[in-house]
Amino acid sequence: MSDRRLTDQDVLAIGRLDAHDQAALVHAGELGAADLVDAAIRRIEWLDGTLQSLSHHAFDQARRDAAALDRVVGEGATRAAMAGVPWLAKDSLDHPGMPTRAGSRSRSDAPMVRGHAYVDRLAAQGLVAVGKSAMPEFGLLASTEPLLGPTTRNPWSLAHSPGGSSGGAAAAVAAGLVPLAQGSDGGGSIRLPSSCCGIVGLKPGRNTTVRVRGRHLVEDLLVADSLHARSVRDVAWGFATTHAQPSHPMVQSPSQRRLRIAVIERGLRGTSPDSDVRDALVRAASLCASLGHAVEFVGWPIDGHAFMTAFEDLWSHLAADAVDAALPALGGRRIEDACEPWTLGLAERARRLPTTALEAGYRQIATLPQQLASFFTRYDVVLSPVTNTPPPPIGTFAPTVPVDALAQSMFAWIDYTPLQNMAGTPAISLPLSHSGSGLPIGSMFAADRGQEDTLLALAYELEAAAPWADRWPAHSVAHSLG
Repeated sequence: MSDRRLTDQDVLAIGRLDAHDQAALVHAGELGAADLVDAAIRRIEWLDGTLQSLSHHAFDQARRDAAALDRVVGEGATRAAMAGVPWLAKDSLDHPGMPTRAGSRSRSDAPMVRGHAYVDRLAAQGLVAVGKSAMPEFGLLASTEPLLGPTTRNPWSLAHSPGGSSGGAAAAVAAGLVPLAQGSDGGGSIRLPSSCCGIVGLKPGRNTTVRVRGRHLVEDLLVADSLHARSVRDVAWGFATTHAQPSHPMVQSPSQRRLRIAVIERGLRGTSPDSDVRDALVRAASLCASLGHAVEFVGWPIDGHAFMTAFEDLWSHLAADAVDAALPALGGRRIEDACEPWTLGLAERARRLPTTALEAGYRQIATLPQQLASFFTRYDVVLSPVTNTPPPPIGTFAPTVPVDALAQSMFAWIDYTPLQNMAGTPAISLPLSHSGSGLPIGSMFAADRGQEDTLLALAYELEAAAPWADRWPAHSVAHSLG
């Protein structure tokens, strides 16, 4: 730690910096790793009582980890690239010394002994986890309101949801509590909260990152992980750092290449977005055209109804797997006291499905890459909404809403994002718009397999053309006095 005593204003000012700029303070000798971590802890203590974005505090552990980073430098070692930069692990990510509850009352609060390669990569770069971010039970809902608690609020409007399932992560980054927070995306769970909270969220393609979690037949196909951030360069760094190929270079600037962009307005089941979302889509398309990209409004190249039915069937099987895993640990409790009504309802739906439903789901996964590869011979990128409305009010997707009604409303709201999970292709949500009432609306750009760098280069260009760095929510470091 440096000799400088951080004032309240210093702490808030640091929170307005992205991860790269926070790391630069340490490398310049202005602050130590312990200073960055202490500043993050103070911001969390001031602001998170309102937002409830963290499900677990690991402040003592973080302080020890940061002090160790400062100590090895004092002994002559070279500082890691992101030494002391604070981040949050999602509650479903195994991190040494912290519990993995996945937002569920069925899980133990015993700390994990170790994580997987993903956590090791981040630690090797000097990132310090200050806690776990809140999420809905097992990541199965698009809002962060688990019965285990806490209910996470959107920093732009406390009456609205930050989305899910990485809702706590996105809310914490949007508010400036930490510059980085890990998210996982099995049907939109990085992109949905990024859109709701006005930050950058990349869903990488299948098999592009090192191992994040234990093996699971459906999750290994659907789920991808990355770091939420407010700047494109932080997201690009996180992707390169955790890439399956350790020498994968980080995209650092826009490309001069002009892209063929297909704009798709309707959801996969053919429904139209609300007027705010449509207006945001048109503005994003116009911005791309003004930058010289070729823009064309088209339709989906697949049978969206059959696709979404297959996705919902696989989603139900995820819930059934989670319930089956919870049963041995009940210890005399009823399953209804351990798992939420939504989880149990989905699991029951899965048990009623014929095995041919699984065949249809896996057939979609097997055939989509080739179908989309053909489409991407004509277009480089797809621009679409992330959701069909702006962020919903708290309670809209609560786990206690009757299962049939909740299934209909939630799957309609996420009618754009699951395609990339089933196909294993990348997509990114960028904070280009707001609704008439001031709520964020993300724009989703998707591409073919292996084209994450194309999306990141385009994101750099759009960030420069329509900057969002100075746009902060009401409940954030930009509007607080500690």
